[in-house]
Amino acid sequence: MLASDTSAPTPPPSRARRWLIWAPLLLLCLAAGSWLGLRYSTTGRQAGLATGYIAHVTCSCRYVGGRDMASCNTDREPGTEIVEVVDDTEARTITARVPLLAKRTARFDPEYGCTLDAP
Repeated sequence: MLASDTSAPTPPPSRARRWLIWAPLLLLCLAAGSWLGLRYSTTGRQAGLATGYIAHVTCSCRYVGGRDMASCNTDREPGTEIVEVVDDTEARTITARVPLLAKRTARFDPEYGCTLDAP
């Protein structure tokens, strides 16, 4: 008989060990599915529209109208409080985003005014 034949067979993994292996994978799949569902649902499309609208209106207010950001924030529509706005004065851009869902940038050009970048 060979020496390798004398060893005892390895027992199958216990139930707890299998759970530790598959649980993170299951959670990752659920999180990815939830994110994709939210991203491509009506809510995701509304977030894309809201970010484009807020970026363009704020850019026009800030660079065409010459107002400061505090004054421009009063022009926002009710329900758009979730949209975050970032002003880059050096590049003359306004970026609006809804975390994990949508992000749009409006760029000021002295000849054309404010235009949205391609999504």
